[in-house]
Amino acid sequence: MKRHVMATVLAGAMALSILAAPAALADGGSTLKFGCFGYADTMDPGDMINAAWQVMRVGVGECLYKFNDDMTVDYWLSDEYSTEDNRTWVFHIRDGVQFSDGSEVTAQDVVDSWMKVYDNEEGTSSPRKFMDYETIEADDDARTVTVTLKAAVPNLCKVLAYPVFVVLDADSEWDYAPVGTGPYALTAFESKVNASLTKNEYYWDGEVPFDSLEVLFLSEDNKAMAVQAGDVDLVENITNTSDLMALEADDNYNVSIAQGVRCGFAYMNFDGILADATLRRAIQMAMDDETMCNITVGGLYTPGMSVLPSTLAYGYENLTDPYAYDPAGAAALLDEAGYVDTDGDGVREIGGEKISLNYITYPNRKLSDFAEAIQATLTELGIEVIINSTDADSEWNMMVNGEYDLCDSNWTTVGTGDPTEYLANWYGPSEGNYCGYQNDEWDALYEELAATFDEEARADIIEQLQQILIDDAAVLVHGYYNSSFTSRADRVANANIHTADYYWITTEITPAQ
Repeated sequence: MKRHVMATVLAGAMALSILAAPAALADGGSTLKFGCFGYADTMDPGDMINAAWQVMRVGVGECLYKFNDDMTVDYWLSDEYSTEDNRTWVFHIRDGVQFSDGSEVTAQDVVDSWMKVYDNEEGTSSPRKFMDYETIEADDDARTVTVTLKAAVPNLCKVLAYPVFVVLDADSEWDYAPVGTGPYALTAFESKVNASLTKNEYYWDGEVPFDSLEVLFLSEDNKAMAVQAGDVDLVENITNTSDLMALEADDNYNVSIAQGVRCGFAYMNFDGILADATLRRAIQMAMDDETMCNITVGGLYTPGMSVLPSTLAYGYENLTDPYAYDPAGAAALLDEAGYVDTDGDGVREIGGEKISLNYITYPNRKLSDFAEAIQATLTELGIEVIINSTDADSEWNMMVNGEYDLCDSNWTTVGTGDPTEYLANWYGPSEGNYCGYQNDEWDALYEELAATFDEEARADIIEQLQQILIDDAAVLVHGYYNSSFTSRADRVANANIHTADYYWITTEITPAQ
């Protein structure tokens, strides 16, 4: 096991004061002040996926591989790999990589880091749904990690670019003080409040442009105000459309917008009332997606019918929507099924029980706005919707436990470079199938996808999988989200948002000249 643990981190998280002061230290060094939503209560990637993303987004941790903006995979902590059968993979760990405490990163360190995630029985990161291994072995002399999978996969490098496989010192305190290989080293963290980081003096991949990094975890409503007031120099994903447009038109700010690969949607829980296909179809027909995407959320989403964005090369143009917007048709469908309001309270009933949906959401990327619009739409249709708006962690736990009828989500659809892992959300045997969806034809196609390596054949299967979900009215798709960075032009340069939004704080972002 490892030798060094960061001794400067206090055992209890310390609150920081992030003030609207010039981005400079007393000794002339520079500080980057970054505002973002707080996605996790912890920095432990084994506890939940949101924490894995968080530790990478603020520049603490890195994976063996990373994604380019076209979602092709590139080397990161690994500089070479080999495989003969797509089942056994050998990865070389590049020379000269150190953790931020100065200790060398060995092959065994990589394995120890991954095993800490796999062994976290209380965590919900579920690494096996990404990489189901038979054996993982380290050879420190050769600096190689050999992974033998239970079944062959098309490209394990893409999987190992996913933040769950971030490489951290397994002996460090991951809850609040993980030690990684990234450009910045965490020195203090207070959940959902703030974090403080310093330049990693041992960073392996070039100069780190800022001497320190201050992170302020902000609510959605406060992001624009914080960057305008100078409390932060850079902020992610301002979701108020008028604020974003005003900042984009102001030469004092730089706004970077990337056409992302995220899909906003609500899970439909098949273990509850929404197992009823007629009810699901009527709900789909009642949705005015164009208005919700273009007006309700101000164009921050592009409307669409599938769980995969229309920009991806998976046959979106060939898909058909049998439940396109038709509010009168939705009402008629329920009437014909006998789902009517018999007691005059405005709510339809099924078998004498009123149709009441528990809708869980959280205020991020306009999901709560969608929830309120859907609530209003379904109220007109005679369906009661009770919104439970909570935080991201609580919503995740309720989703895992099936404590919902509708559950808002905003997922990166090709998080491992293609949608196989994401589509496991609807694969019957998957432990990540939190909605209880079951379709034998869909499951057989999904299993065929997992065993198919030819890219054209895979694209054809993925197109079929999309159409089945549409035909089953299995997912309430909101639309496809675009990500953004907004920075102060006098303080920050080169703050460009990436397609895969795992990479927020990188060495590309520099002080303004």
